[in-house]
Amino acid sequence: MKTLFDKTKIGSIQMKNRFVRSSTWDKMADERGYVTEDLMQRYKELSSGGVALILSGITMVTEEKPYENVMSLENDSYIDGYKKLTDMVHSYNSKIVAQLAYGGSQGTYTGNREILGPSAVPEIGTGVVPKEMTVKDIQMLIKAFGDTAVRAKKAGFDGVQLHASHGYLLSQFLTPHHNRRKDEYGGSIENRARIIFEIYEEIRGRVGESYSILIKINSSDYIEGGLTFEDSSYVTRELSKMGIDAIEITGGIVHAELGPQRNQIHTSDKESYHRVHGTKVAEEVDVPVILVGGNKSLEVMGELLNTTDIEYFSLSRPLLRESDLINRWEEGDRAKSKCISCNQCYHEDGNTCIFIRREQKN
Repeated sequence: MKTLFDKTKIGSIQMKNRFVRSSTWDKMADERGYVTEDLMQRYKELSSGGVALILSGITMVTEEKPYENVMSLENDSYIDGYKKLTDMVHSYNSKIVAQLAYGGSQGTYTGNREILGPSAVPEIGTGVVPKEMTVKDIQMLIKAFGDTAVRAKKAGFDGVQLHASHGYLLSQFLTPHHNRRKDEYGGSIENRARIIFEIYEEIRGRVGESYSILIKINSSDYIEGGLTFEDSSYVTRELSKMGIDAIEITGGIVHAELGPQRNQIHTSDKESYHRVHGTKVAEEVDVPVILVGGNKSLEVMGELLNTTDIEYFSLSRPLLRESDLINRWEEGDRAKSKCISCNQCYHEDGNTCIFIRREQKN
């Protein structure tokens, strides 16, 4: 019988348990994306709290920043600061992977940014119409992902994760709603996924076979004309054949009616809300599947671990509420997360649980 505290491996990453901190926008880097004391403290709390692997906040591969205070590895000047962060995480026997992203038209930051997209289609929530990328733009972005992966490796990250979900640029390439292209990067799912396959190959060629590469991908966009599970399943199967080290399954678009962070997750049947799609993907691929979304209790996750092929479980909001949640569970207090899925995490001073903010205020 498998347990949630088994020691395993994702690629070359030694895992002390099966718990992963799913990426979120910490909003704690400085305005240019450099490490701050607040960011160091956030990752100290996460790594000392018992989680095996931290997926970093979205980390930009170019100077384009979709939100304020996002992390960046856009050039070599960022390496030393992030090396201090990864060394600190490793000192607590945790691992950390840099989530690489290009924001695009979904972002709300109005600073100096060129906004690119697969096609000149208004974003669902912001209404921003991006510049349709030329093939040259695409090739430049592919190289930027490769360059950034090399910097992540130099900075001590244990791997990188491609952010291809929730309406960011790579997600937009996958969805027919945003991708109306007529060239080799549009049309069929084989073409719409081409940029992701080429980014994977670029990174793998630059960092070597032993460095871990992961992807976060929507199982479905849950919007009209969006990415379907059938098309997403094709992409995950192909990436598995190519040698990707793990696949994190999620769903939804940030500004759509059914987004990635659902609320009112108060009963066990509402927990782990991507479990159906995650189970199907895990049956189809030969690499570990990480399930994210509404993972709040040991009972539900333990049952999924032993009745499906899902191997790992990502949490974000519960770890904002209790950064030491995994330690609590391991020490014998098996009560489910105190997080009530209220989605009041986002705040102007950094994304933190509303209950933590109230405690600090009092």
